Amino acid sequence: MATLWSRRRFATSVLTGAVAMPLARASWGRAPRASNLSERWIELVNTHTGEALSIAFANHAAFVPAALAKLQYLLRDHRFDEQHRIDPALYLQLSDFAHSAGREPRFEVISGYRSPATNAQLRTLGHGVAEHSLHVEGRAIDVRLKGCRCSTLRDVALAAGRGGVGFYARSDFVHLDTGRVRNWCG
Repeated sequence: MATLWSRRRFATSVLTGAVAMPLARASWGRAPRASNLSERWIELVNTHTGEALSIAFANHAAFVPAALAKLQYLLRDHRFDEQHRIDPALYLQLSDFAHSAGREPRFEVISGYRSPATNAQLRTLGHGVAEHSLHVEGRAIDVRLKGCRCSTLRDVALAAGRGGVGFYARSDFVHLDTGRVRNWCG
């Protein structure tokens, strides 16, 4: 027996789908599916500790947990030697943005994870640090791409529309994060 749909039921189904699809797409952007990953590597140099790491963080079907742990250590809060989980989507951004700029993904890191204590200290010193910084959540990084002007990296990141982009011309770095799409100059 065929089911007849009322106008109300049909309209409800259409509206539910119209709302659900953008939400699903938004979640796909934040949590990359393993099947969409090819082998990815990145090179980071922490400007405060001098530590460097060149590592494949994703291998075809999945992120590499041991590599993520090493990257997390390199991006720790060096002031308090405190680590925090780093959003793997941040590494994908770095890799993608470098390739879009025509460069290998080799970055100097100015700031990775910041503990709440470090964030508060920097705010007190008047460094223009956000009270609710995504650095504290492991979702932001301040970098320079080797062999690339920071203004070019900024332009590539803005064009991608994959999170926050801050451009600090005087300090010569770009802030990238996995939060909502927005931009500013510092």
